[in-house]
Amino acid sequence: QVQLVESGGGLVQPGGSLRLSCAASGIGLIAYTAGWYRQAPGNERELVAAITAAGSTNYADSVKGRFTISRDNAKNTMYLQMNSLKPDDTAVYYCNAKYRGVFYFDYWGQGTQVTVSS
Repeated sequence: QVQLVESGGGLVQPGGSLRLSCAASGIGLIAYTAGWYRQAPGNERELVAAITAAGSTNYADSVKGRFTISRDNAKNTMYLQMNSLKPDDTAVYYCNAKYRGVFYFDYWGQGTQVTVSS
């Protein structure tokens, strides 16, 4: 059974930092394109950052220079370091892992709430 379990969300003041974690079981993240998505109330889910199996990364323009995605292969865990947080970053953040080969796999975590407010 595949599970992606997020942790690390919470309430933080503007300008603060949080680190989200996504622990995977049942799959090896190293073989997947793994990413963080977020969804704010009334908005569509959007890609925040992604890391490929080869280690290449890409970011939404709104978070470039502030967020960093990384992966610890030994722990089978992905991270999102979020710095200089803004109220617009408030959303539920979801972990995702996609594999496109002969078969297509697409897994999601349950989400973790991030609230940026003074």
